[in-house]
Amino acid sequence: YGLYACIFPLLIYPFIGTSRHIALGIIAVDMVIISASVSNIAQSGSVEYIMLVALLALMVGLIQIIMAAARLGFLINYLSRPVINGFTMAAALIIVSGQLGNLLGVKVSQSAYFFDTLKLVFIKIGEVDHLTLLLGGGSIILIALIKYWKSMFPTSLVIIILGIVLGWWLNLPEKGVNVVGEIPSGFPDLRLPSLNLSSFRELLSTAITLALVQFMTITTLGKTYGKEHNYSIDSNQELLALGAGNIINGFFQALPSSASFSRSAVNAESGARTSLSNIFAALVVILTLLFLTPIFYYLPYCSLAAVVIVAGINLIDIKAIRYLYETKKRDFFIAMFTFVITLLIGIQEGILLGITASLLAILYRMSTPNVAELGHLPGTRSFKDIERYSDAEQFEKILILRVDASFSFANAEYFKDNILKKSTGREGTIEAVILDCSAINDLDTTALEAMGKIINTLKERKVVLYLAGIKGPVRDVMKKAGLYENLGPNKRIFRTPYRAILDILSNWHEASGSELLGHHYKDTDKFVDKKEKDIDHTQYEPDDNT
Repeated sequence: YGLYACIFPLLIYPFIGTSRHIALGIIAVDMVIISASVSNIAQSGSVEYIMLVALLALMVGLIQIIMAAARLGFLINYLSRPVINGFTMAAALIIVSGQLGNLLGVKVSQSAYFFDTLKLVFIKIGEVDHLTLLLGGGSIILIALIKYWKSMFPTSLVIIILGIVLGWWLNLPEKGVNVVGEIPSGFPDLRLPSLNLSSFRELLSTAITLALVQFMTITTLGKTYGKEHNYSIDSNQELLALGAGNIINGFFQALPSSASFSRSAVNAESGARTSLSNIFAALVVILTLLFLTPIFYYLPYCSLAAVVIVAGINLIDIKAIRYLYETKKRDFFIAMFTFVITLLIGIQEGILLGITASLLAILYRMSTPNVAELGHLPGTRSFKDIERYSDAEQFEKILILRVDASFSFANAEYFKDNILKKSTGREGTIEAVILDCSAINDLDTTALEAMGKIINTLKERKVVLYLAGIKGPVRDVMKKAGLYENLGPNKRIFRTPYRAILDILSNWHEASGSELLGHHYKDTDKFVDKKEKDIDHTQYEPDDNT
């Protein structure tokens, strides 16, 4: 039934799916979910059990088709690069650990949990079959040598053929080496799954869980290989491809199939460049079921394990993790968090908690954005962060601030407190505050309320507020909220901080104002350009005598 699941989804995927390297098949995580659910309804291995699994495959496919039709693929956009990097490293270790039993020749039950597998292997370390270990270790060394020599031979195929030949020539089954053995031949019959209403209700929660887990798996793997080979995937198309394959599986008594970690790793490692590799794999499965089952009888499991282990190790990208550490520490910690959780708790939990950590990091960054204090670059009309530009000059009695984020409920209080705190600086000498709002794309009602408090508080302190760079939609919202009138009769809203400075200096008639102009700009290009006019005439414009 596992082989049946590796036929139709693989034939369909190249026509619908968008990843070039994903290989479909059955994976351990799905099998654990299926076993835990269906075993509570029917006896494992019975005819009823098989029919329920087929019904489950059909239900999973239908749910995935519905998700694709509803365009729910956008949900995977919350998979950030750190989450993918952390998950990929953990998945690589899970792939490798899952093959240790086959490599050592000890019977270890398949588990999707890394440390559980290591524990079982450690317990049975005394039962290691030395011939199996020799064959498996030799296969790994041979793969490494072929890669070192950069040979054009497909390493996986070489190891499989060599394993079959050695298995037959040395009669490895009689020497205690585990081999694939007899594979029942024949093709599955087309049959409608039993649509029992009570069974449908009992399997619904499992079907939803499985559909979501498969969706996360295929999109995560797709993004991983897409990033590595510089192409993108369409998550809705991936859902559609999965759903179509699982629906057909349901009619052929096959297990639900998804993107396989180990098969995809082997697929990429073998040199696959397009998804047509799935079709060739499906054809080999069909030929095997119909004609070639005796050939694979002598294939040692340790040879298969060697191929999968090498492919899994190649998924570990230390350079990517180092890049995160050197570029953005926060992303590095998210990747490590995802990595540890995936190993300790589970694959789907690692992905979900990694996404949650990424979202929390975004929310924290949104709630505590940067408010930069700006200074003027002499000879230009540019205003830059004084902490980054040592030659940026501040104005006496004028504070220029730039808000580096959208203004919303998430950061309204932080912005308000930060702006008011900075406006009390320089020993209370601030008489005007210019707020550069060019980064603000929207204002919600909480932000509008905070903006109103800023205006009123500065009025009480006899500090004049000027706004610069406000975008059209934001101005519209401010007008509707009455903030325009609250700013004063002249509105004091300008296209740029430069315009606001012109207005302030032209309206200050004290000696300090004229001295300020002479001190800062006597040896530079003219700061005041009489010819330049505001393009947006809905804003307050200084008179021609500026």
